[in-house]
Amino acid sequence: MSLRINDIAPDFTAETTHGTIRFHEWIGDNWAVLFSHPKDFTPVCTTELGSVAALESEFTRRGAKVIGLSVDPVESHFKWEKDIEEVGGHKVNYPVIGDHDLAVSKLYNMLPADVGSTSEGRTPALNAAVRTVFIIGPDKRIKLMISYPMTTGRNFNEIIRVLDSIQLTSKHPVATPANWKQGEDIIVGGAVSNEEGAQKFENFKVIKPYLRTASQPK
Repeated sequence: MSLRINDIAPDFTAETTHGTIRFHEWIGDNWAVLFSHPKDFTPVCTTELGSVAALESEFTRRGAKVIGLSVDPVESHFKWEKDIEEVGGHKVNYPVIGDHDLAVSKLYNMLPADVGSTSEGRTPALNAAVRTVFIIGPDKRIKLMISYPMTTGRNFNEIIRVLDSIQLTSKHPVATPANWKQGEDIIVGGAVSNEEGAQKFENFKVIKPYLRTASQPK
C-alpha cells in the first residue's frame, strides 16, 4: 500500500553508521528528516550528504534529527563518508542507514516488493526511485514527501523552509503562502473568523473573503 501525507511512518529496525536503531524509538519526541539514496559513491548524492552535514546544526536548532539511507551496506557507507567530508568540508555526524537488503526502500514504497533482497549487482539506475525526502513529526506521522530525479541535487535549504512552515502551522491556525520564509506574513486559517483574526493576529488584513493575512505569530 502506498504511503500518504499523515500516514504513520513505517517503523523498522536497521543497521546504521551509528549502530542498530529502531526508527520510532530513534525519533523519540523530535521531528525527523529521512532522505534516501540509490547507491554509495554517486556524484550528486555525495554533494547532498555533504550539504546536510553542513546544515545539521540548523536542523538540530529546530528540534529535528536527520538520517540518511543508501542502498549499500554500512561498511561501504564508512568509506563513502571520507569522500563526503573531503568534497563538502564537513564531517558526517548523523547516521546513515545501510539498506543492503532493500527492506526500508521497499517498506517506504521507494522500490517494488518484488525487486529481491540484496543490493549486490544493482546499479544506481535500478534504484533511481530511492531519492525521497520524508519529514516526520514527533507523532510519527509523515508530514512531507518529495522525490527527486538522480540528476537533480536536492535543495536542503528548501527542506528547512518547509520544516519551519510545518512546525509553525502545527502550533497556530495558519498556513504559509507561496515562497514564504521565516518571519514573513502568514495566511490566517479558514476556521478563524475576521473578528477573531483581528484580535488574535497583528496586522490582520482581508485581501479576499477567503484570503486573510497577518504577521507571523511569535
